[in-house]
Amino acid sequence: MLTNGDAQVKESARSRKTRRPSQLDFDVLLPAPTRSQRLYGAIRRGIEITLAFVLLAATAPFMFLAALGVKLTSKGPGIYTQARVGRDERVFTMYKLRTMVDNCESLTGPRWCMPDDPRITWFGWILRRTHLDELPQLLNVLKGEMSLVGPRPERPEFVAELEDEIPGYTQRHAVLPGITGLAQVHLPPDTDVDSVRRKLVYDLYYVRRFGPWLDFRLLVCTALRALAIPFRIAGALCMVPSKSAVEGKAAKPPRETSSRPSRAAA
Repeated sequence: MLTNGDAQVKESARSRKTRRPSQLDFDVLLPAPTRSQRLYGAIRRGIEITLAFVLLAATAPFMFLAALGVKLTSKGPGIYTQARVGRDERVFTMYKLRTMVDNCESLTGPRWCMPDDPRITWFGWILRRTHLDELPQLLNVLKGEMSLVGPRPERPEFVAELEDEIPGYTQRHAVLPGITGLAQVHLPPDTDVDSVRRKLVYDLYYVRRFGPWLDFRLLVCTALRALAIPFRIAGALCMVPSKSAVEGKAAKPPRETSSRPSRAAA
């Protein structure tokens, strides 16, 4: 069962489809994909299916033990599902190892995470610190709903507000959402609109510059962080674009624009 009611999710999806695009949607224009990006986009799916199968086979024992640990340390399922918004604003069901108490939003409704969130169980805290809670999303990669690298998918309950509040927010939906990404290795989880606004800078930097070399560096950096290696070390070893490089580029116009948002090849 979805954490949020099916009726609520469907209503949220309908409201986005019928809502007229805000002028803010077109304030940040994406460049047309380069030739190398189009080529990478054509072969990327096959690469990711192979990697997802390999990673699932390698991590299946860890996922089983982690799910068992969740069940033994708190009431509720080991793996839970949640509606998220993916490429072209399509709603899909994302899989995760449960890190919070069961039905934690039954009284409050959808809420942002917060520092030292009391809803996170002690075992869930370990899963989050090691990023093991994201492993079931390899199934989403196999289904073609997610990529290994890309912007994190947001919940449909928040997307309509974010599209109205943040210029260019819809541009992040030009590519498949990812298990990890440039914003995820740099910044902590979202807690409010301002944190999403900052992450969007990193998401659009990635969307404009995605490629095999950048994806490889981000995947290796994510693996190093899962081993508790600080980002200042992992990021330097993997030559991940720095905060100054990413945020400094935000004020510069794209190298090539069109009169409407372009759909990236990824």
